[in-house]
Amino acid sequence: MKRLKLLILLFCLGVSIPLAYVIWHAYQGLAQEERSQLRFFSEALFDEIEQEMADLVQREENRVVDEYHHTLAQDTGRPMNSPLAQPPKEKYILGYMQNNPDGSFQTPLIADPGQVPAALRPIISQLRAANDIFNRKKLAIAQRTSADKTKAKAKAKTDIISTALMEKEKKKATFAERYLSKTQQAPPKSYLGQKTARKEEITVGQALNLSKEDRAVLDVRPPNPHPAETDAMPDEKRNRGERMQTAPPSAADDRDLEASGATYAPPPAGAYAFQAEVAPFQSLFISTGKFFIFRRIAINNQIFRQGFVLQVDPFLRHLAAVHFDTQPMAAFAGLRLEAPADDNRSEFVQSGLWDAAGETITRRTFPAPFDFISATVQAAAIPPSPVRRSMNAALAVLGLFMLMGLAAIYQSVRTVVDLSERRSQFVSSVTHELKTPLTNIRMYIEMLEQGIAATPEREREYLQILGSESSRLSRLINNVLELAKLEKRQRRFDLRRGRLEEVFSEAATIMGHKLQQEGFELQIGNVDIPDFAFDREVLIQILINLMENSIKFGRTAPEKIIKITADPEEQWVRISVSDTGPGIPLPELKKVFNDFYRVDNDLTRTTGGTGIGLALVKKFLIALGGRVEATNNNGPGCTITLVLPRTP
Repeated sequence: MKRLKLLILLFCLGVSIPLAYVIWHAYQGLAQEERSQLRFFSEALFDEIEQEMADLVQREENRVVDEYHHTLAQDTGRPMNSPLAQPPKEKYILGYMQNNPDGSFQTPLIADPGQVPAALRPIISQLRAANDIFNRKKLAIAQRTSADKTKAKAKAKTDIISTALMEKEKKKATFAERYLSKTQQAPPKSYLGQKTARKEEITVGQALNLSKEDRAVLDVRPPNPHPAETDAMPDEKRNRGERMQTAPPSAADDRDLEASGATYAPPPAGAYAFQAEVAPFQSLFISTGKFFIFRRIAINNQIFRQGFVLQVDPFLRHLAAVHFDTQPMAAFAGLRLEAPADDNRSEFVQSGLWDAAGETITRRTFPAPFDFISATVQAAAIPPSPVRRSMNAALAVLGLFMLMGLAAIYQSVRTVVDLSERRSQFVSSVTHELKTPLTNIRMYIEMLEQGIAATPEREREYLQILGSESSRLSRLINNVLELAKLEKRQRRFDLRRGRLEEVFSEAATIMGHKLQQEGFELQIGNVDIPDFAFDREVLIQILINLMENSIKFGRTAPEKIIKITADPEEQWVRISVSDTGPGIPLPELKKVFNDFYRVDNDLTRTTGGTGIGLALVKKFLIALGGRVEATNNNGPGCTITLVLPRTP
């Protein structure tokens, strides 16, 4: 056997090493494929979030310039409230406001700054504070614009280097790059909405409606009655003030314009439309949790900033709830949306199955004006590819066949050896068990023949012993026959409704003489169990086998008690047979129900037995649809529990 094991081990090593190398490379490729797939769909998720941001920017770009005033300018003379006169429906928008050239504050939420409704006072107060902070940070806008241009140049240079390395990266092409090369993929967006300033015609009424609080910010001149001539004016004439200057001023010019005192002159009726230059939306950090998303309106050398105050945390939570939480990806990946809270820290929202130790799959910083928001998708465990299942199945089949072949060879030899040993042990045990009652029967018969039983009482005692030993011999033979029938599935069961009380009573009667002879006390507990279907003879045989085991191994115990109880459950009936013997070693609790198995210790060596009693109990219970369990008691002894179905 040892030589056979060694040969099998060497064969397994010779096959396993090259096979393991191939499998490792295959799984490495699969892992890269799975990571690429998750990255691909993470990018699709970011595209959806970016599209919502773009829709928001486009919606704000389409607003007319005087919507940021409470009342719109109308040719009919009938007042009409701005669409922004009500608090925003979106929880992540605090409110809309306009920063005038002189730094004053204006919001479409109120018509009269001196009369603010109580319900709007918290919002107006926060908007005013945002406007004050914005006035102090105007210079930072020009500086950041210059820095963005520098970054754009650096990025263009990086793109040239990336193009040069394209050929090398083809060897490590990702999921998407197998179908589209990087040169054919759409370049990432640098801006959401319009990228450059646009010119828009507005009426004089709209221009005047921009700043009702301070009309002096607009120097409105009499319009040219000939628009065609005005359009054809050279730049020098237009810049002299005969028509508005459309080019947006620089940051320095902005400060000069706001410091200058312009005079207001109401336009005559039928005034011609002016041109306003509307710059793309941009963002500016206001305070923790707030950003001002605004556009610049240049009219007559005056700069207005119109936009809304974005509340970062509600906005990030909205994006996560709408685009990520409902996706299957949230079950195995995590999304982190992050925005700066101040110079040293940031605020973020985490959603899904976020694990700080997980692998970062995709990261993106969104285009302006939301370039302050970055998103990260990470996963602690990437979902397996469908191909992995097929590969696992193929490898499992291959490994199974290899193991089956090796196991068949090994098991064939081992079975022959084990079977020979078990047969030898069983024959020896059965011979011993049959010989003991036969010896007793022969001895008492001879004693009766020789007249040793001098009194009728002694003769009756001998006859009882003969009957007991005969029953014992009969049960032993019956157990062997029953085991053979169960293994061949030839055993038929007679299931009839009955009461356990009668079964317990009959088993106690059969074992009464043996219990009395060995000095055991039999205690029968709860027997008030509703009738249910069971095989009466089988259950009696099981109880007798268990009691004989308790007697056999508990002869030397200081306390000799066998207790039988029954407990009803909803679908089962539990019958427990407990004794006060030596118990069963923990490692052997499940093995004792195996065929011909006996615990190997000093007690079993000095105690007879065939090893089929508990095996027969288990086979009976399984055939009846139940099960058997063995546990050691807290004190001495063990408990065998029979679990029978109430409905066969």
